[in-house]
Amino acid sequence: MANVGRMHDWFHSYFSEEHRTVTLRTLAGRTMYLTVDPSNVEHILKTNFHNYPKGQRVHSVLQDFLGDGIFNADGETWKKHRKVASVEFSNKKLKQMSLHTFRLDALRLLHLLRHHTARPLDIQDLLMRMTMDSLCKVGFGVDLGNLSPSLPNATFGSAFDNVNAVIVTRIINPIWKIQRALNIGKERFVKANIKILNTFTWDVIQKRKADIQDGEIIEAREDLLSRFMKYNKGKDGAYSDVELRDSILNFMIAGRDTTAVALSWFLYCICEHPHVADKIYKEGLDVLGLQENHQLDFEEVAQKLDYESLAKMHYLHAALSETLRLYPPVPRDGKTVLKNDILPDGTHVEKGAQISYVPYSMGRMKFLWGPDALSYNPQRWLRDGVFQPESPFKFSAFQAGPRICLGKESAYLQMKITASMLLHFFKFSLVKEHTVKYRVMMVMPIANGLYVHVSPR
Repeated sequence: MANVGRMHDWFHSYFSEEHRTVTLRTLAGRTMYLTVDPSNVEHILKTNFHNYPKGQRVHSVLQDFLGDGIFNADGETWKKHRKVASVEFSNKKLKQMSLHTFRLDALRLLHLLRHHTARPLDIQDLLMRMTMDSLCKVGFGVDLGNLSPSLPNATFGSAFDNVNAVIVTRIINPIWKIQRALNIGKERFVKANIKILNTFTWDVIQKRKADIQDGEIIEAREDLLSRFMKYNKGKDGAYSDVELRDSILNFMIAGRDTTAVALSWFLYCICEHPHVADKIYKEGLDVLGLQENHQLDFEEVAQKLDYESLAKMHYLHAALSETLRLYPPVPRDGKTVLKNDILPDGTHVEKGAQISYVPYSMGRMKFLWGPDALSYNPQRWLRDGVFQPESPFKFSAFQAGPRICLGKESAYLQMKITASMLLHFFKFSLVKEHTVKYRVMMVMPIANGLYVHVSPR
């Protein structure tokens, strides 16, 4: 328990080029395997995919939060969610809605920053607010207004964060089910915050169902909830209200937290390496055909950021990917061993054990990334100025195989729009007395926020 606060570095300390897979025993006496070997990762996520489901234990830990949504499901339930989500995420109208939404919310963020340059601010909090607003619009068709100038109390977002922070401790707490049954300790806190999430979600679903009475209203909507409801019309295996709730909350945790966390670590990295910010700024000028002394306002620059122009920003893409290498939003991903198996590196794994690949450690292994593995160097992703993707079994921030992240393109889209606009108009520097370290949750945010000074470029 002493290492809980530095869990990812504790796990990382076990690995080396000679020790790419390790076996540990949990407090409850369970066997747990951890690996950073890409051949093992490919075996787990692709080659022998069906032998490594999420498993009942992980499912029970997350059940009251994520239900049977795509993030927490296995088997036929997962296949159903995956099939529907794959179709919806490739829809052109949803992509255009996402582009418009991400630009609009980035603009709201910039307008806030313009009026908050006199004192340090927690940029991670603002990014969390931004992505919550974006994902609620794309997911629910609801604008929470978390980036309003008054910075209102973000009740839904706070409840989401509170559950996220506590629920991960169930993995190492052998008596959490007893605490939940007695409604004591942290489990009482989880229950209260899940109630907030459910109240909001059920209310949105019921209001949207009422809209279905007016076919014109529902057909005009392009948010995911409405699209799932359109999918329900006249089809076998239609989504129940519970499945709608689970699907949208899974979409939220997969997209909102991860993107905000990635952008927060990105800004930390460019504060530590200001020459990277300068290169991104100059690349943006070149791609958008602007001069350094141009007089365009926020809105005019935002309109120039479309799929075509963003695709040409190779250095920005590299800088974001380098951030994800060192600070993956999901630092460890666990599976359950269904049957006894032998991994490609020769490790024998036992039925019923937990096995995890560890993106946090994989991004720091010299045998994978070279002697400068711990250095932040976007150039490693470029060849002749063009971004070169790595194998998803080596760079595993978005998973791989059948469960590869459906929102990868959308995540890069929002990150590139936001990062490009922020660095086009502002400079950032860290508050010197502020210590930056991670917080152990389902995702890996910066503990106590990221406090920065903001100044116009």
